[in-house]
Amino acid sequence: MSDQKQRAKAYWKANLKYLLILLSIWFVVSYCCGILFREQLNQIRLGGFKLGFWFAQQGSIYVFVILIFVYVRLMNKLDKKYGFDE
Repeated sequence: MSDQKQRAKAYWKANLKYLLILLSIWFVVSYCCGILFREQLNQIRLGGFKLGFWFAQQGSIYVFVILIFVYVRLMNKLDKKYGFDE
């Protein structure tokens, strides 16, 4: 296998690892905090609103936007590491 193919395979493997981690975080925040743990989180208040309600309505969106920026930063570093940056 050529060096270029090995680098591309390692790059793709690292990319999938980042995706799985970031999507897992989003799942935990949106599904678990917004639905499964809602009752427990509603015991805490954030800005006058119950925390479970906040995660269901706002928190998962904020976390998703933050994860987009984290993904961009991670991919820029990954591109430089494997020489795929422009």
